[in-house]
Amino acid sequence: MKKFFETLSNIWKIEELRNRIMITLGLLLVYRFGCQIVIPGIDSTQLGGLLDNTDSGILGLLSSFTGGAFSNASVFALGIMPYISASIVVQLMGIAIPYLQKLQKEGESGRKTINQITRWLTIGICILQAPTYLYSLGALGVPESAFVLGKGLNFMIPSVLILVTGCVFAMWLGEKITDKGIGNGISLLIMVGIIARMPQAFVQEFISRTANNNGGLMFILIEIIVWFLIILGCVLLVMATRQIPVQYARRTASGGYEKNIMGARQYIPLKLNASGVIPIIFAQAIMFVPGMLGGAFDDTAVGQWMQVQFSDIFGWAYNILFALLIIIFTYFYTAITVPTNKMADDLKRSGGFIPGIRPGKETGEFLDKIMSLITLPGAVFLACLAVLPAVVVKLMNVQQGWALFYGGTSLLIMVGVAIDTVQQVNSYLLNRHYDGLMKTGKNRKVA
Repeated sequence: MKKFFETLSNIWKIEELRNRIMITLGLLLVYRFGCQIVIPGIDSTQLGGLLDNTDSGILGLLSSFTGGAFSNASVFALGIMPYISASIVVQLMGIAIPYLQKLQKEGESGRKTINQITRWLTIGICILQAPTYLYSLGALGVPESAFVLGKGLNFMIPSVLILVTGCVFAMWLGEKITDKGIGNGISLLIMVGIIARMPQAFVQEFISRTANNNGGLMFILIEIIVWFLIILGCVLLVMATRQIPVQYARRTASGGYEKNIMGARQYIPLKLNASGVIPIIFAQAIMFVPGMLGGAFDDTAVGQWMQVQFSDIFGWAYNILFALLIIIFTYFYTAITVPTNKMADDLKRSGGFIPGIRPGKETGEFLDKIMSLITLPGAVFLACLAVLPAVVVKLMNVQQGWALFYGGTSLLIMVGVAIDTVQQVNSYLLNRHYDGLMKTGKNRKVA
């Protein structure tokens, strides 16, 4: 414990890191405060039905993604999901549209243009989602008397503008956290929203087990042990790598290499799950679509079937499709974020080579093959963790709200974002010659 507090003290000594952490906490606090501000024109005292109807199921998951803003009819009710949906669309279009492919190859300037396209697309998605959300409040348990100004244009137009602005502001907060703070801002916004609902979910599970003679404290203890084991599995998935040996040499006059003259063998760490939690977030965003389509066409047999099958996040049809989407997005996002050909070219330029593999094209093909082989078990493991909430509901009769934290989207995002943030803090500590958070807090001696 003493070492831990010493490490915290070392973090506080680094002015840049301290400022980044304070900026991150401040912006997250602004986001959490905004999640409690109800849309003007709606009586907040009459939202009990909305809270009850969004306590579980797919609406409960959507509410957790928005930190409860969806259930509060907040100015942040749309959350950050429109931005994530826009990011998915832009990345998918990047495969087929030459203009976007060109932008992807232009480095920083191209990335800025793509980000701007994503922002405008986010606004477009918000303009479509905001009226849908406002009109659906009645079906979700908000009485007509709660709409102080009625549902005319004098309420709808300002409310749509507020919801769109709220989403854009949340997007801005996430980008500012990424640029000026610590960690990935968008992921952190989702994580704090999930954590905000965690205490309430555990209390409900505790009351269910103890007050209803449904297993008692012993079963609560078993659930906590299982929960920590799943966390361990999440950590292993995020941290696991395949080490590819690399040697360095210099070119001879004949064009060959003189081996082993530049030190000991090094390694390229290829991660088992190189895409992190992004495939889960992408897949989750897509999984909202079938239920919404079913609700839009509920007067047809197909629409009713879709609404029944894909509105239950603990049902078999939902989880099978969810797992398949996660596997697909894992391969897709890994192919985008791990440029094996570029890695091979960089190795060749620096005089590096993989023993037994010719530098250049063959090295790129070898790395691509290795990534394909290790991505499959990583993707399957990721999909299995994502559908664990449905398993524990069926087998252990766990409350649905608490089950969301057994693997699934919630726990994986929490673990992945926490590890990514800790690694960034560690990099600052190591650069200032301190040990990281996972080690002691002693000063490192500089040679």
